[in-house]
Amino acid sequence: MPEYARTEVLPSRLRIQDVMLACLFGALVWFGHTPSQKALIGILGVMHLLEGKSEWLRTRIGRATLAVLQLSAVYLLIGISEGVNSVYYLLFLSPVISTATYAGVVGTVFGSVVAIGAYLSFLLYIDWSQWKMDPEAIHVLTIRCLLLAIAAFLVNALGEVVRRESSRFRTVAEQLAAANQSLVDAEAAVRRSERLAALGQLSAGLAHELRNPLGSIRGSAELLVKRAAGESAIVGELAEIIREEVDRTNILVTRFLDFARPLEPVRAATDVTTVINRAAHHARVEIIRNFSPEVPQLRLDPALMEQVLLNLLSNAAQASPPGAPITVVTRVHQQEAEIAVVDRGCGIPAEKLETVFNPFVTSKQEGVGLGLAIVSKIVDGHGGRIAVESEAGKGSTFRVYLPLKSAEGEDK
Repeated sequence: MPEYARTEVLPSRLRIQDVMLACLFGALVWFGHTPSQKALIGILGVMHLLEGKSEWLRTRIGRATLAVLQLSAVYLLIGISEGVNSVYYLLFLSPVISTATYAGVVGTVFGSVVAIGAYLSFLLYIDWSQWKMDPEAIHVLTIRCLLLAIAAFLVNALGEVVRRESSRFRTVAEQLAAANQSLVDAEAAVRRSERLAALGQLSAGLAHELRNPLGSIRGSAELLVKRAAGESAIVGELAEIIREEVDRTNILVTRFLDFARPLEPVRAATDVTTVINRAAHHARVEIIRNFSPEVPQLRLDPALMEQVLLNLLSNAAQASPPGAPITVVTRVHQQEAEIAVVDRGCGIPAEKLETVFNPFVTSKQEGVGLGLAIVSKIVDGHGGRIAVESEAGKGSTFRVYLPLKSAEGEDK
């Protein structure tokens, strides 16, 4: 699981449990017999209150360090208060519980053995020539050690349940976040499709209305050129300008019709690398090829997909300084075939990334802003999607995603 998915929110306010714990340790400090005992109990209470309150104390190293410090404080406290007979022996539960909360079975066993061993080590300081342990004392000592171990494994079992539930909730939260992002992307795609449909209808009507007068203007200009030939150079030059502008406008009208025309891809099993190479040849662009052999043949319209790549490669070349590399990458990514066109050009400002696929959005002085809109429409018609990543001054990456499953299903 990625590290960011494991980030937990730290407590930002005082909890009632912290207040109660502070009160209980305060009472224990009050009832301490000596200043040294009071100080060690206070230190132990502070360590418990700090537990889990910082990111470092939530790491394994931080928790282990805190457990060692707790064990040291308890050991010193019992050492200055009658050793093995100390009334504070139950405080050995503090490092045991801290360890058992986050460690697995092995860590819990290790922590329990260390705590019990530390407690029994006080037997080494007894002058056995002056003191003897009767069977009842051994019985009580054994019960105390067993209680420490039982408490450790009970806490560990509870901690395991909590960790398992936390992991499940974290997974559900990640799935919900992914689903929410997919929903946002789908809503954006629907809005873009609606805008494209409306503009497409408008463009189609306008283009049809312009075709006839453009034809008449061009015919008149050609007739004027013939009549004015040899009589007036100025009239002939103006008529030639009219004809050229009519041709340019007619090309623009054709692009409008291409944008408005319903797409019906003629699908065939196609090698994507062949389409990329053909598009690079027609665009007269040198590319760096980083093709994955894992990408299978896809059922798509080779001509339309070549138009997509031709447009993306041309845009990349125009946005890049002369000689700058343009890279095309293919790979399989989450049940999709990805084609990425990467340039190191001027990039796209952040405020324009949301509208880059909208019609009539362009940064070129002579462009009309239909190229990427048509690209988006063709990709949508293949059941795919297109995305862009860019940073002004550093270049852009256009990613085309085409489904694998549907393609394989149609092949069968």
